[in-house]
Amino acid sequence: MSITLVSNPYLDENSAKIRAKPVPWEGYQRAGLVTTEELALIKKVDRQTRPKIESLHASDGQTYALLYLRLLKKLQRIDTQSFILVLIADALTDHEERIPLFTNASQTDPELPYGPLLRILDSQDDFVQLKAAQILTVLLSSEKSPLQSQQLQPFLNTLAQFVANTSLNKRDVAVQCLEAVLPRPECRRAVWANPSLIVGLVDILKNNASPQMQYQVGFCFWLLTFEQEVSEQIQKRFDIIPLLVEVAQNAAKEKVIRVIVATFKNLVAKAPTANLPVMLVAQLLPFTKNLAGRKWTDEDIVEDIQYLRDELSARFESMTTFDEYHSELLSGHLSWTPVHESDLFWKENATKLNDNNYELLKILIRLINESTDPTVLAVALHDIGQYVKHYERGKKILTDLGGKTRVMELMSNSNPDVRYQALISVQLLVSHPWAAV
Repeated sequence: MSITLVSNPYLDENSAKIRAKPVPWEGYQRAGLVTTEELALIKKVDRQTRPKIESLHASDGQTYALLYLRLLKKLQRIDTQSFILVLIADALTDHEERIPLFTNASQTDPELPYGPLLRILDSQDDFVQLKAAQILTVLLSSEKSPLQSQQLQPFLNTLAQFVANTSLNKRDVAVQCLEAVLPRPECRRAVWANPSLIVGLVDILKNNASPQMQYQVGFCFWLLTFEQEVSEQIQKRFDIIPLLVEVAQNAAKEKVIRVIVATFKNLVAKAPTANLPVMLVAQLLPFTKNLAGRKWTDEDIVEDIQYLRDELSARFESMTTFDEYHSELLSGHLSWTPVHESDLFWKENATKLNDNNYELLKILIRLINESTDPTVLAVALHDIGQYVKHYERGKKILTDLGGKTRVMELMSNSNPDVRYQALISVQLLVSHPWAAV
C-alpha cells in the first residue's frame, strides 16, 4: 500500500506548487518554535531535488518521520502545514515499508502520529484538509491492531462532511478514503454507525455520478454488505436496492454492473428475507435474466448473476399474490401492478391490512403523508379506497389512525391522477351501504 491509493489532480497540482514555496524556518527558530537541530534537518530537505530528499528518507527515515510529525504538531500557519504534509506524502509515496516509521511514532509521543493529522482536518484550508485525509487513510488502513474510536470517529466525521460537499475534489477524496479503510471490519461498523456517510454515498449515486464514481461508491456498498447488520438493515433504512438496480440498468461500464451484482449477492446471502422481496418488486429478476444472456470478460460476474437469478426465481415461484402485494408495500415503491385493480384480490385480502396491529394499513397512511411521487400517492389512495370498500369497519379505523384527513387533503393535489384517486376514496369513505341502513 502507498499514498497513490488516494490520488486526486487537485492535490497533485497544488503539491507541486507548495514544494517550490519558501518557508520561514529561520524565523521559526528565532521565535523559539523550532530547535537548532530541527532547523538543520529541515533545511536539508527544504526545496531540494527529489533524489536528494529520497536519499535522506532512505538513510534517516525514522528521524525525518518524527521531525515532520513534531513540526506539524506545533506549527500553525497553513502554508507551513501544507509544506510538511507534502513532505510526509512524498516520503510515503511508493514506499510501503516507510509506513511503520510514522505509525510507530506513538512510542516516542503518544499523541503521534494521529493527533496533529486529525486536528488539522478542521482546517479552513481545503488543501490541508484533503492532504491530511490522504495521509491518514494510508496510516489507518495499515495499522496492525484494530483502530480505536478516538482515531476513527474524527476521520469519518470529516469524510461525512466531504461526501455531502458540493466540491467534486472533496467527494472524490472521501470516497477513495472509504474504499481504502472499509476492508477493515471495525471501519465498516463505524461507517455504518455514521448515517450521514451512507446518506452522502446514496446522494452521489442519485445525482448522475460518472461511471468511475458509480463504481467506487458501489465498491463501498459491496464492502459494507459483508457486515450482517448492514445487509439486514440497509434496504429498510436507506432504500438502496431500487437505486442500485437503476444504476446497473443504465450503467455504461461492465465494472459498475459487476460491483452492484456482487453487492446484491451479499445482500441475498446474508439477509434473504429482508432483501429478496424488495429485489423482486424492483424487477431485478428480469434484469438478471437479461444479464445472463450477455458476454462478460469477468467470470466471477457470471457466477454471481446465476446465483441471483436462481435465488430470485425460487422466491418468486413460492410467493402468493398477497406475498407480492406485501413485498411491494414494504418496499414503498408502489406502481399499477395488476394486483391493485383486482376486485377478487381485495375481497379476499382487505382484512389482512389489519394484521400485526394494522401494519400494512399504517404503511399506506405513511405513504400518502410522506411520498412526493404521484404514482405512489395515486396507488396508495386507490388501495385505501379498496380497503374501506371491502371492510366496512375500515372507515372508522382509517379515521382513528389519521388517514381520512390526509385523503381529503389530496383531493386538491396538483396531479390529476392523485386528485382522482383521492376523490374516489373519499366517496367510498362517506358512502353508506344498504346493509347499514
